[in-house]
Amino acid sequence: MAQLIRGLDARRVADNLARARAEIGRDDVQILAAVKYVAAEEMGVLTEAGVTLVGENRAQELEIKAPPHPELIWDFIGHVQSRKVKLILPHVRWIHSVASDSVLKELGRHAGPGTEVLVEVNVARDESKSGVLPEDLEGFLKRCPVSVVGLMTMPPFTERAEDSRRWFAALAQLAGEHGLRELSMGTSQDYVVAAEEGATIVRLGTSLYT
Repeated sequence: MAQLIRGLDARRVADNLARARAEIGRDDVQILAAVKYVAAEEMGVLTEAGVTLVGENRAQELEIKAPPHPELIWDFIGHVQSRKVKLILPHVRWIHSVASDSVLKELGRHAGPGTEVLVEVNVARDESKSGVLPEDLEGFLKRCPVSVVGLMTMPPFTERAEDSRRWFAALAQLAGEHGLRELSMGTSQDYVVAAEEGATIVRLGTSLYT
């Protein structure tokens, strides 16, 4: 496991946040701070820096970090284990990574009225990644027992941000075809390209903290 991030400087995070907003150049893009490796005691620093939206990857960490910080909007951005769905739902606005029928079953059992999620799509057909295949998306959306507001993807790792553009464009096309408004795509390496292709949420970690 990677070492947890401690000793964050609120001014540096605020400067990095402002720089990312300027580089994105669109007011309608939400910047989500990915906090998987941020120590629980550092969450207040993010609030001080002006962060309003955060995303956690692990259900057990979400249960620790979220309750003390109701001032933050919490999303779940990691791989969803079906048995953890009921633990995640009370703490989050959206789950970004719904991608299996077992998760759909648990959403049907535990989601309350108004629950909204994003579906993860494996647009690149990367065997190392989770996600619904593009040709299976329509059926998956029909089976989902809660409202789907958008799509999420994690393209294959690449050294060049530009190499991810085609996957972001493909996700945007799928969202348009299905009338979905939210596109969660782009990380610290490629968020500018993602925004150019229509991202409404970018998930930043390293670029905010260093």
